[in-house]
Amino acid sequence: MANQHGPHDHDHDHGPKCGHTAIVHDGHTDYLHDGHLHHVTATGVEEHALSVDGTNPAACTPTHDCGGHPKDHVHGPGCGHEAVPHGDHVDYLVDGHLHHPHGDHCDDHGPVQRA
Repeated sequence: MANQHGPHDHDHDHGPKCGHTAIVHDGHTDYLHDGHLHHVTATGVEEHALSVDGTNPAACTPTHDCGGHPKDHVHGPGCGHEAVPHGDHVDYLVDGHLHHPHGDHCDDHGPVQRA
């Protein structure tokens, strides 16, 4: 958890019908919202990031087959994939797993479980 927003710092309530992608994270549900991973608590909205671990590593995978998009696709703001905070960087959600732009390829940073 990097940050906490008070209840008046957030313009809507996250929940099953809020329109944001819900993912399972550390035993609870978080919501992807404008490149942030939001977790709702009784006192506000916490900023979360997926941990770098055995399920979601941060390793280079130069032979990863990016079947979820064309080979010349470049991940970044506005690319059409949702940004996901992962460790100290940002990945992009493509067909249920994390893609990380790295030079001339995408690294596979593991699966994400939708709630």
